[in-house]
Amino acid sequence: MVVPPWLSVPPPGYGGLEQVVAGLVDALVGRGHTVTLFGAGPHHGTRGSYVTTCPDIQYDRLGESLPELAHLAQVRHLIGPADFDVVHDHTTIGPLVAGRRAVPTVATVHGNPVGEYGIVLSDTDRGVGLVAISHTQRRLNQVLPWVGTVHNALDVVDVPHKTEPGRGPVLWLARFSPDKGPDLAIRACRAAGLPLILAGKCNEPAERRYYEQVVAPMVDEDVTVVLNADRDAALRMLVDARCLIMPIQWDEPFGMVILEAMATGTPVVALNRGAVPELVLPGVTGLVCGRPDDLPDALRQAGGLDPAACVAHVAENFSTPRMALGYEAAYRDFLSAGAPAAAGRPVSVAAR
Repeated sequence: MVVPPWLSVPPPGYGGLEQVVAGLVDALVGRGHTVTLFGAGPHHGTRGSYVTTCPDIQYDRLGESLPELAHLAQVRHLIGPADFDVVHDHTTIGPLVAGRRAVPTVATVHGNPVGEYGIVLSDTDRGVGLVAISHTQRRLNQVLPWVGTVHNALDVVDVPHKTEPGRGPVLWLARFSPDKGPDLAIRACRAAGLPLILAGKCNEPAERRYYEQVVAPMVDEDVTVVLNADRDAALRMLVDARCLIMPIQWDEPFGMVILEAMATGTPVVALNRGAVPELVLPGVTGLVCGRPDDLPDALRQAGGLDPAACVAHVAENFSTPRMALGYEAAYRDFLSAGAPAAAGRPVSVAAR
C-alpha cells in the first residue's frame, strides 16, 4: 500500500485519503492478508507493517513534484514479486511510473479525472488498473483503464455518535475554498435563522487568502470560526451539530466528511453535486438540494431526522470491511485479466 509522503496514516486532522487508507489496511489485515504500508515520516497507526522512505512527513512541500517522485523511486527499489502480489497506489504520480515496477499496480484515483489530472491519467501505463471512488467520478472520464469502483469507507465503531437530534449550530467542515461554498453556508444559515460554525482547514496560502478576502468580511456574531481543528475536535463538533451543510460548488468525487457526519448521527444538507446522491439517503440521512435557495428550508427540516438511521446507513453501506471486499475483487479481477507485470508467475492475493 503506497500513500503520498505528505501526511501520516491515519492523519492527526485533515486528510481524507490517509484516513481511508488506514481503514483499508486494517480491514485487509483483519481478513488475513499481509499488508505493508509505504509512507513518509516515522509514525503510522495501522495494523500493517510500515516502511518509511523519509524520516519526516513532507507536508510543507505539498504541491511540489520532487518529494513524491523521490518517494516513489525508493518504493520501486523496495518491492519485488518475491514479497508482494499487488501494489495498491494512492499517489498522484504513481500511475505514470508504476510500469517500471516488477509487481502489478492497482491505483485509486482520489481526484477528479479531468483537466490536467485527466491528461496524466490518460497516459497511465498499461500495467496499471485504476479504481474509482464513486460512479460519478468514473463517468467523468469513461475511457480510462478502470478496473473497478469502490466507495470510500469509515468504521463507525471508532466514531462517537448521538441518540437524539443535535441541538447545536449548523456545521460547515471543509477547507477554505470557493469550491466548498462557505459563503453559501453563511447565507443559507442566516436565511434559516440558524447559527453556524465554520470549521475550516486554513494553512495553505490560497486557503488563507480566500478566508481573509471573502469569508472573514462576512462573519458576524451568528458565525463562529474554528481554524484547523484536529480530528477529535471535529468529531465533537459533528456530534453536537444540528446538521452538516455541504454547499459544494464542484463535482466532488466523494466527500469523507459526509460519512463522518452520518456516522455521528448528524444528517447532511448538501447541494446536488458530485457523489452526494450516492452517499446521502434523501429524507433519511439528509436532504439534497438542487439550488442554493433551497438550503434554508432544508436546514430547518434536517433537525427532525433520526440519528440512528444516519449511523445505520454508514454501517450498512460504507463500512471498512465492505471496502476491503471491494478492493479484493478489484485486485483479483485485474490480476486474472493478465496484468502485464504478473505474466509468467502464479497469482495470489492471499496472505503469505
